[in-house]
Amino acid sequence: MKKLFAAVLMCSSVGAVAGLAPAKYQASCFACHSSGAAGAPKTHDVAAWQPRLAKGMPALILSVRNGLGAMPPTGLCGDCTDEEYTAMIEYMAAPAD
Repeated sequence: MKKLFAAVLMCSSVGAVAGLAPAKYQASCFACHSSGAAGAPKTHDVAAWQPRLAKGMPALILSVRNGLGAMPPTGLCGDCTDEEYTAMIEYMAAPAD
């Protein structure tokens, strides 16, 4: 029963983090990733995100935390968790609805 409860709790918290992705994205990623400013891969441009995703999520999160190119460290979301960064990256890399 404890394992079932832990699994349900983990799934619900992951869902809650994924639900925050668009709001956090608007506050921190939108300015550059919506337009491709300074070479940022555009949101929902699957082809642009494929080579980045191929590096693996840990490498992408490290790039966000440290900054990369014109992107400042933390990607303007200094209070984001790794789970929130993951949700935002997955949101930006996904095809448009």
